[in-house]
Parts: sequence; C-alpha cells; structure tokens
Amino acid sequence: MRFLSVNLDSFLIELNSLEETLALYRQLQQLGHPDIREMIPAAQTILVYFDRWKIQAKVLMDWIAQQPVHDQTLDVGRERVVDVCYDGEDLAPLADQLGWSVTELIQRHTQSHWQVAFIGFAPGFAYLVSPEQQFQNIPRLSSPRKKVPVGSVALANDYTGIYPKDSPGGWQLIGRTTSRMWDELRDPPALLLPSDRVVFRDVTRQPTQVFLNESIAPKTVQTHQVSVENAVLKVLKVGLQTLIQDQGRDQVAKLGVGQAGAMDQTALTSANALVGNTKTAAALEILNGGFSAEVLQPTVIAVTGGVGSLWVTYPDQSRVDVGCYRAIALDAGDRIEIAAPETGLRQYLALRGGIAAPLILGSRSYDSLAALGSPPVQVGELLAQADAETTAVQVEPLSIPTLPRVGDTVQLDIVLGPRTDWFSSESVDLLLKQTWQVSADSNRVGLRLQGQQALQRSQMQELPSEGTCTGALQVPPNGQPVLFMNDHPLTGGYPVIAAVAPHHLSLVAQIPAGCQIQFRQISE
Repeated sequence: MRFLSVNLDSFLIELNSLEETLALYRQLQQLGHPDIREMIPAAQTILVYFDRWKIQAKVLMDWIAQQPVHDQTLDVGRERVVDVCYDGEDLAPLADQLGWSVTELIQRHTQSHWQVAFIGFAPGFAYLVSPEQQFQNIPRLSSPRKKVPVGSVALANDYTGIYPKDSPGGWQLIGRTTSRMWDELRDPPALLLPSDRVVFRDVTRQPTQVFLNESIAPKTVQTHQVSVENAVLKVLKVGLQTLIQDQGRDQVAKLGVGQAGAMDQTALTSANALVGNTKTAAALEILNGGFSAEVLQPTVIAVTGGVGSLWVTYPDQSRVDVGCYRAIALDAGDRIEIAAPETGLRQYLALRGGIAAPLILGSRSYDSLAALGSPPVQVGELLAQADAETTAVQVEPLSIPTLPRVGDTVQLDIVLGPRTDWFSSESVDLLLKQTWQVSADSNRVGLRLQGQQALQRSQMQELPSEGTCTGALQVPPNGQPVLFMNDHPLTGGYPVIAAVAPHHLSLVAQIPAGCQIQFRQISE
C-alpha cells in the first residue's frame, strides 16, 4: 500500500491488484470514517477525498494503513448481452499491432468472459475485465479524440469500455452498440453495474439489427414546464452558453457521476447572498455575456463573476447600467441585458428564491460531459422562482474582484503529484518555469494548455485508469497539459503531474482563452 499526494484535500491509495483495491474499497465503505467525503476506486488505486479542516492527511493515511487488506475475487452479478457492430476506426490498425487478423480480434473479444470491475470516467462508463487476459496493455491514442461517438466500444490497457455519450476519449475504438449505458430515468440509471457479467455478441453482418433498438442517446430530463402565471423571466438571448448551476453533486461518484456545479463557486455564493438565497440555490451560469431577458413579475436579481455592464431597460425605454455585485429590484416589463465581461469569463445571475429546475441526483446542475440535468437554457424559455428559503436582501454592494482579461498572465498555486515521478526532472522544472497559454479549445471539462516546450515523460508504460480530481493537470502523450474542471471525467489513464489548489479553482473558471498561466508549487 502506497499513498500519493493529489491535492490539499485528496490523495491516492495505490495497491498491487484490482482485487486488492476493491477489497480495501469495500472495507473502507463498511467502516465509514466520518472525515472521508468520497472515494473513487479504479484499477489499482482509490482516490480519497477528505475534510481537510477536520483531519490531517497523514493521520487519515495512518488509519487506512492499519486496515488489513485481503485479495478477493469479484462478486458474480447479472449477465448482460451487448450487441456490437465491429466496425470501429481503430479495429484494423489495432489487430495489425497485436499480430492478429480483424476476424481473430473480433472472435477473441466475443469469446472472452467480461465482468464489470468499477464505474468511472463518466456516468455509466463501466470498466470491464476478462480473466482470459487476451487484451492486455492495449495502448491509448497518443492524443485523445475531442469527440468519441456515443455507443462506441473501445479497448485500453486491460479493459473494454462503452462510451455512454459523445465525449472526449483516448481509447481504441473497435465497434459500436445501441445499448443505452446510462438513462437517468431508469432505476438504476447505469445499465452495467459492478460485478455484472457481460457477453459481447457480433452483429456486424446484420447491421440493421444494431439500429432496431431505441436511440442510444441518453434521455435528458427536460426543464419542467413553467406556466406564464408562474414565470419570472422570459429568455430573449442566451449568448454562447447559459446553464442552470448550483453547488453540484456529492456522494454520486459510485455511479460515475462527477460534481459539476458552478465553475466559479465563489461568484455563485456571492450572487445568492446578495438576493438573500441560501448557498444551495440554483442560478444561471452565463458564458461571456450576451444574455437578455424580459421580467414578467417583480423580483430581485444580482449578477456576479465576470465584471461588465448589466443594463436595465425600463418600460419608458430609458436604459441604465446598474452594475454588478449588487442586488437589483426589477418590475414586470423591465428588460435586462448582460454584456460580455471586461474581465473574467463567466457571470452568475441569481434570482431571489433561486431558479426552479428538476433535482437530479441531488443537484439542479447541468453536467456537460454527462449531459445530466436540465439542458442549456434556450431562447424563449420561461424561468420560474424556486420555493427556496430566503433571508433579507443585502443592501450594500459587494467589492468587485480583480479578474483576468485576455492577454493577462495568471499565477496559480499547484500541488505536485500523484504522478510527478513519471516525468523527467527537467519537465517538472519546465512546468513551473514555463508560461502556458490557454487554448480557445477549452470548456467546462477542462482548459487545454499550450507551451513552447512539451512535457516529457520518464516512464512510458501505460497507466492503469485512476481517479482524477478537479484541478488535475493531466498530461497526454503530446506533452501539453489539460487542466481538469468541474465536468471532467472521474477517472483517466494519462498521468497527472500536479493539481491546482482548491483556493484557486474559482479563479481558473474566470480565465479567458488567450491568457497565460504560470504555476507556483506550494506543497511537496
């Protein structure tokens, strides 16, 4: 058993085998330490999140190290049959790489006995292992695809996986299925659960069979219908992206579901405080302004986050910039317009009482990777006030934060680990000394960073999939890091060299493309 630093509030437990890992995971679940917030099991590791204000990492590690660990075989669960059309774009190259024909690869895959070891990466993404071990050390792609189609059947390392939705990924694609891996309206929402046995059936020669089933796209719970009588706002413009977000989801990692929630939690908390909402109230997260709405009933709003103009047009057509970081009383007939921020990137519009939206797995947040929760807000949509508890509106405005603008250099604190030793000492120095540019190809899943010199690994073997935290700096083979954010996959197979400290995650949410980032180490 080995402990590896991940962040100020998390660490990895590294073990010798999948069986040993699952045995310890189940034991820790049964013991239920009060200061462990969540655990994410993977191939040979367990990612542990803990309450750093109540217990020191070293104390918790010592307690875990005292627990006896015994290998145990996977429990045998239900049997599932998954129809696969073997036509993946990596099928032929992978077969050639393994020294097999395409036909032989398909036969080996369908004749193997597969079992679900754990769920990670994304909701419903099951990691399947086979005791025959005919598929071992399958390499990931040197650079992950930006979009892997839903239903893709893929191989990586010792695992088979099926993508529950369109998502980025670096696994080798060998086929596709119409089996719905994740459906939040189903109980349980994941088709495959730990210990389930899976048989893959080749339907390549009957392609029509593959498309006889219902659509494989995950069912998305639509925003509940809001009547005109109950509506407070009518959306006129949504800008680049407008989402309903709250603090996010907790204790759902066992389903492969991440936290999601507002990217800038500090700004969300401030907006809710200004209008008298609780911290848990949902608000709108607006990407780079461009949002406008008509007020249908008297209400109070506040806009925080990215700093820019908040225009109110009154029924007499007078127009005033009322500003952000203050509570604004509005009447029916007023119109609001949120301009693109001069500094920062994301703005948060809080409505007194919160924004009404369906509660999915304990949160009203939209997860862009999982397509979980209410879909992005659309033009013409009616928004209602939630029946949430409120307190007095905050009369005094809040101080406006200093946020980055395009071209600025932002310094972020990082904690090295857990896989710093997979990189040369020169690359670790380069991470800290080099300036990294934020690519336009960034989103809620992560910020793609570009440096003049790529980071070089000293260990080239495949890394078994393991849990990743928000803020993780994962390094694919191209050596250009990806900074994981709220909608990131729960597990990944590329090494993480460091992680942005929790106190700077809200700042990361406000960094526009074109900014520069410099990292500062704050902990060994």
